[in-house]
Amino acid sequence: MKKLFCTILFSPLLIFASFNATIIDNTTLQPIINAVVCNANQDTISDANGSFSLDSNDTTILHIKAHGYRPLEFKATTKNRLFKLEAIKVKALYLTFWGASNNSRTLKNLLHIIKHTQANAIAVDVKNEYGSTSFLTSFKQANSYGAQKNRTNRNIQKFIQTMRDKNIYTIARIVTFKDEIQASHNPKYAIKRDDNGSIWRNHDSMAWVDPFDRRSHKYTIAIAKEAAKVGFDEINFDYIRFPAKSGLKYSKENTRENRINAIETFLDSAKTELQPYGTFISVNAYGNILWGHKDDDNNIGQTLESLALHSDYVAPMLYPSGFAAGSFQHKYPADHPYAVIYRSLNNIKDRVDIRRVRPWLQYFRDYKSKKRPYQRYEIQEQIRPTKELRTNGWMMWSPSSKYNIGYILP
Repeated sequence: MKKLFCTILFSPLLIFASFNATIIDNTTLQPIINAVVCNANQDTISDANGSFSLDSNDTTILHIKAHGYRPLEFKATTKNRLFKLEAIKVKALYLTFWGASNNSRTLKNLLHIIKHTQANAIAVDVKNEYGSTSFLTSFKQANSYGAQKNRTNRNIQKFIQTMRDKNIYTIARIVTFKDEIQASHNPKYAIKRDDNGSIWRNHDSMAWVDPFDRRSHKYTIAIAKEAAKVGFDEINFDYIRFPAKSGLKYSKENTRENRINAIETFLDSAKTELQPYGTFISVNAYGNILWGHKDDDNNIGQTLESLALHSDYVAPMLYPSGFAAGSFQHKYPADHPYAVIYRSLNNIKDRVDIRRVRPWLQYFRDYKSKKRPYQRYEIQEQIRPTKELRTNGWMMWSPSSKYNIGYILP
């Protein structure tokens, strides 16, 4: 018995040591301050000298995350004690659920554009609005509902490896509370109509799950973990809000305080669950939250400050066509793409760190009265203010994922 005790006590798996190292910018060689270093159980931040110390053992995988840099993964057994991070301004093209196949013409076109333009990232649907997953996950609950039946990527490891080989930053877009599959299989926590108690569906016949209910949190975060496990650099939560609709029934009183708390609780849980994988977290938001009062959640649970506090990057959807006539003192905001983007971003530079803001930009025809096509001029006029104000790049939304290489060229 005594011999067994000693064997366990001195087992290498139980010997923890302090891992000490320094983090610097690989170009300037300057120390990176406040970089997050984490393993599955703990995290720490780098000091003014870029140095950190974290307990680890020989089997520990460590991750480094710093805003404005590519994430870095390494083993505690490495002899390296100086880590150089690569700075990146993320310039992402959206890839649809249906274009996510390794052999799709849409993906091949995107890879060609990224090779020859300033674009350096792909934001791809992992869980779409219907609730389908683009690849087969190990999440049994979603699979039992058939979430994987319409998957478009049959080899996600090949997809991620292709992106790594080409040094492309990968973003997994995950639709959060809008989820027909999850809601229809879980009517107890689907959002209901207040008048008759039936499941509410929006204009495109999609049901939503209740953001107050922790079961809806666990479900989506489980899928986010699957994306993190296969190697996505960032998890992008979309529809991370309450529906902009009255007359709905929830499990809690629908107050501003409760709504904001529900979104923050979700993000805090996601951060905890995703910590072992070192992925960044970004959140999509309506563009008008950049203009609202800091306490105004637009009745959907989103405020700029709360989202910034509980995520790595905030991604406002600054589509010029999404703003009402008269906004920015222009009858047709879509005719003034530069003004819409510049003034919106400039309006928040004293509220949050603009380097942690990465807007979605419009790559589609104006859908309002003038039906203005968005071509090279309009695309470049949206990109220009992101450079001038030094945001963390941009993400381009094309509903079909069809892009003209000439529009993306600087």
